[in-house]
Amino acid sequence: MHSFMLLIYNEKNTSRARYAFDLYFNELLGVSFQITANRDEFIRYEGPKLNYSKQPFGEELFIASTNILFERGITGQKITHSLTPAGHILYPTYHRSSALPFDPFAAGFYLVSRYEEYLPYMKDEYGRFSAKESLAYEKGFLQQPLVNHWARDIARLIGKKHPGFIFPVKKFRFLPTIDVDAAFAYRHKGIFRTAGGYLNSLLTLDFKEIAERTKVNFGWRKDPFDTFQYHRELQKKHQLKVIFFILFADYGLNDKNIPVTNLSFQRLIKSLADYAEIGIHPSFSSDKNPHKLKTEVERLSQVLNWEITKSRQHFLLLNLPSTYRNLINLGITDDYSMGFASQPGFRAGICDSFYFYDLELETKTPLRVHPFTLMDGTLRDYMNISREEAADQIDRLIQTVKQAEGTFISIWHNESLSDAKRWAGWREIYEQMIFTATQ
Repeated sequence: MHSFMLLIYNEKNTSRARYAFDLYFNELLGVSFQITANRDEFIRYEGPKLNYSKQPFGEELFIASTNILFERGITGQKITHSLTPAGHILYPTYHRSSALPFDPFAAGFYLVSRYEEYLPYMKDEYGRFSAKESLAYEKGFLQQPLVNHWARDIARLIGKKHPGFIFPVKKFRFLPTIDVDAAFAYRHKGIFRTAGGYLNSLLTLDFKEIAERTKVNFGWRKDPFDTFQYHRELQKKHQLKVIFFILFADYGLNDKNIPVTNLSFQRLIKSLADYAEIGIHPSFSSDKNPHKLKTEVERLSQVLNWEITKSRQHFLLLNLPSTYRNLINLGITDDYSMGFASQPGFRAGICDSFYFYDLELETKTPLRVHPFTLMDGTLRDYMNISREEAADQIDRLIQTVKQAEGTFISIWHNESLSDAKRWAGWREIYEQMIFTATQ
């Protein structure tokens, strides 16, 4: 065994324990490790090592273990939370010899596996697990990526015990993403929806809307939702990598994009794919209908003539583990839905991507989850804060992710970049976010 290899003593090498160690050491800290249940081998080893058990052997780095990583099945967890001078902690251990006063592997697993979302909870109006149901919201740490902080604490302890042990340098990353719920406000809607739009405006005596719809449909004015060229210019200017998530579904109560057969819509998607990545934005109604989801993924794949591997749920409708199992079954490798609609922050307590752990099956899956930090509609609609407050909130979150050397993923919509009606003035906020994130 090489001296640069971290050796972990752990008596019960469960899939949960392996997942937690892999998350911290491989994913977040970028170091190799091996696990041993052989006490003598561990004591003899002269390289960097960590004892994760109930008792230390000597002067080695020791972190006392709790039980969640050695359990099977989903049971109500009695979570003890406290705010210490060093920050928020879960799963305290009260062991005098432990290098930390809590079990970071248990705490990290609880947050990242989304354990609480498998337990009974009150769903919101769309059937979602809402921010206010979460422990993070209740205890006031939703806007802190605790798992990243705990990883840094572990690295510091190892470095102190083994000064020659070098951790790779991590870098902050920024990934802007755009959801295309409705590619156009007025154009290409089809005769019945266009007529319905006019009728609705007549009934509400909204003559300004009638005039605008008419000008756009006759080609005298650009469609307000057609902000794609504007975004392309921003992308070129700041050399951004971007993902567009396309709602490519049949018309429904919560799914109102352009008809999928519309050639202009298909051309738009192909043009976006020339300079950005494209993912599916599965329809609201597809979450309970795997066949419908399959149809949507295949349709988008046919338009682009390549496999679709990225996804973000429309309405952020995420039910664990069924939503993720459906995506995995269709060959989706990366999901970008992990976050809350009503509050910005870190739903899984982390600002880096991670593999989804299916708690019911007790297995690490091939689906990589990319948590986002904030969404435009959260600030404008759910929180109903001013543009100035939104800019401050965004700035604080970017700095938080920068300090954690994580990835800041934002969600905006082509509609919210229109700078019109309810989104007047929000382009400036978006540009400010990009400037702050790229400095």
